[in-house]
Amino acid sequence: MALKEHYIIDYLAYKAGRPLKIKELASEMRIPGKEYQSFRKLVKQLIDEGKLVRLRRGRVGVPSELDLVVGEISITRGGFGMIYSDSGEPVVISPKNLFTALDGDKVMVRVGTTDTDNELHGKVIKILKRTEKDIIGVFHRAGHFNFVKPDNRKVYRDVYIANRLSQKALDGERVVVRITHWEEPNLNPEGEVVERIGFPGNPKADMLAVIRSFELPQKFPEDVEREAEDVAALFTDAEIKRRRDFTDEIVYTIDPFDAKDFDDAVSVSKTKSGYRLGVYIADVSFFVREDTPLDREAYDRGTSVYLPGMVIPMLPEKLSNDLCSLKPNRKRLVFAAIMNFDRRGKMLDWEIVDGVIQSRARLAYEEAQDFFDTGKLLPKVKRVAKNLTVARELAGLLQKRRKAEGSLDFDLPEARIVMNKAGEVVELGSRIRLEAHRLVEEFMLAANRAVALHVFRLGQKFLYRVHEKPDMEKLEAFSLLVKRLGYRFPVSPQMKPIQCSRFLDKIKGKPEEELLNELMLRSMKKAVYQPKNIGHFGLAFTHYTHFTSPIRRYPDLIVHRLLRKLENGRFPIKLAKRLDNVLTNVGHHCSETERKAEAAEREAIKLKQVEYMTKHLGDEYTGVISGMLNFGFFVRIDKLGAEGMVRLSSLDDDYYHFDENNFRLVGRRTGRVFRLGDPVSVGIMSVDRIKNEINLYLVEEDRKKPRGRRTLRTSRRKR
Repeated sequence: MALKEHYIIDYLAYKAGRPLKIKELASEMRIPGKEYQSFRKLVKQLIDEGKLVRLRRGRVGVPSELDLVVGEISITRGGFGMIYSDSGEPVVISPKNLFTALDGDKVMVRVGTTDTDNELHGKVIKILKRTEKDIIGVFHRAGHFNFVKPDNRKVYRDVYIANRLSQKALDGERVVVRITHWEEPNLNPEGEVVERIGFPGNPKADMLAVIRSFELPQKFPEDVEREAEDVAALFTDAEIKRRRDFTDEIVYTIDPFDAKDFDDAVSVSKTKSGYRLGVYIADVSFFVREDTPLDREAYDRGTSVYLPGMVIPMLPEKLSNDLCSLKPNRKRLVFAAIMNFDRRGKMLDWEIVDGVIQSRARLAYEEAQDFFDTGKLLPKVKRVAKNLTVARELAGLLQKRRKAEGSLDFDLPEARIVMNKAGEVVELGSRIRLEAHRLVEEFMLAANRAVALHVFRLGQKFLYRVHEKPDMEKLEAFSLLVKRLGYRFPVSPQMKPIQCSRFLDKIKGKPEEELLNELMLRSMKKAVYQPKNIGHFGLAFTHYTHFTSPIRRYPDLIVHRLLRKLENGRFPIKLAKRLDNVLTNVGHHCSETERKAEAAEREAIKLKQVEYMTKHLGDEYTGVISGMLNFGFFVRIDKLGAEGMVRLSSLDDDYYHFDENNFRLVGRRTGRVFRLGDPVSVGIMSVDRIKNEINLYLVEEDRKKPRGRRTLRTSRRKR
């Protein structure tokens, strides 16, 4: 069937060289009469899929030969569409030319250029397949009709809902909507309510809206839960005896104080030549077998998602919090990377083996840090204190060595959100990155690197975690930006990580350090999973993979399986033949699920920050200007991490214009300037719980506070 498709498309594009009627095409291709109906059916299928297009007078042609592009459309918050041509060029579609396309629809676009620029512009002429994404929004009753205003600004039209399809939703309630009909661009789409979530402002309803918006799973299917319970039977004495016994080693875990799963443990000791590091990773691949319901569900999820106050796990609790969790004083199956280092922290050799451990202690980062800072010996710390001291030595050497090689260390604060039992935010802040955090990070990096080197040196296909060199255009924009702030950051196509690392050192301790760290990170490309090893620019590693978190990342689970399938240093021939394709698909899928999880986590954090600020209207804070637009500037509030906007309409001392080249706003009369990175004092003007926005006003001692805004200074003293 696929071969016939290829023949038909190629014939129309190259041999016929023109559109033909289906009968003419069948005749020219010499299709036997008895096969004509099947042929006709296949051509119609190709038309439905957008691989062919039906023209006037019944002729069919190839889209690419008719200046047509077929693909999935992306719509920006500003209402513009974007699709990519066969050559990879972006095609821009203005709002008036979207027809009835929604973000994620498969569409056919007619492409052309304008007289004013050389860019490709397009017009949607056909919707080939509607996206299956549901729409989240607020339900409104307006007389004799109802409509839903979507939360997502990419959905640029309200959705009409008939009374009989409203599920009796109440005015102002947040709902989930499915589009049922939209053929006429001059009318709004029609839909039905498929779920009532609750009213905005309710913490549980707001978090559920995030979960539904990103299509995150809410529970495991019954067959998956059953399988998770059943695999416990695999954990036998015979399996324990088969493995290398590490139960006499002083092994321990270091995790957040509220962690439920512990998938990595460590042990460090001194040797004649330097140090021996053991990194012991929960052997998830032993319990999650290929192509089972449990495996397929883990693949679909791709990763665990960490939202404030909750986790959407990749694996059921029976595995993630019990069988595969390296709990203290319990025998657990592991995949171990045992590495030897010299006295300067250079890795000498390694081995990767099946093992069994029994953790001596479960430490929180804060407990390990307290021991480092004060020498205080809690009973559980006392059991591993000597080992922990040696571990600290080795981690320091590894960090120093990695930094000397140019590895980038973006020391960005992580949001800290404290909630009560009702899920309401009671405190906002930033998590402090402790030395104990860095210790664990260094050991995990070392294990990931050793595993990648191990398979690479065997000359076998593998799934790598790679990070491309930065895009020159983005680097040049960053260089220009920091120049306006008084720093030099020369760039070139031969850019090395060490140059970026030295710049980060230069700004350490400066008021704008956090902002510039984030802006540099944004100028970098995203790390992804793929079988082709191109190294990891950010870490300055030539070989790197993800091996250390199989409870929460599917790529790590794949890496474990691959390691186990290496027989005498090679993969079986049948596996080796199809491995490149398999790993490409897995890598692409897992990179996508990772991006979706990160976006959901950011949105949930923002939601909680906005929720907190609703209780602080009129309160004043210090912050730094973190972004510039032609209608205002963003301010990141110190110590809270929340970001809001000061709109130009709230500045009444002058008219300001946006100087895009210099990343600043300039007063026309006064010459007053607001630059990226400037410290400012702001007050909370208003909060929009639907749009997740915080609106700020500028606080100035010599100016009267804006009318109608309550200004309280007490909260700052409390903090």
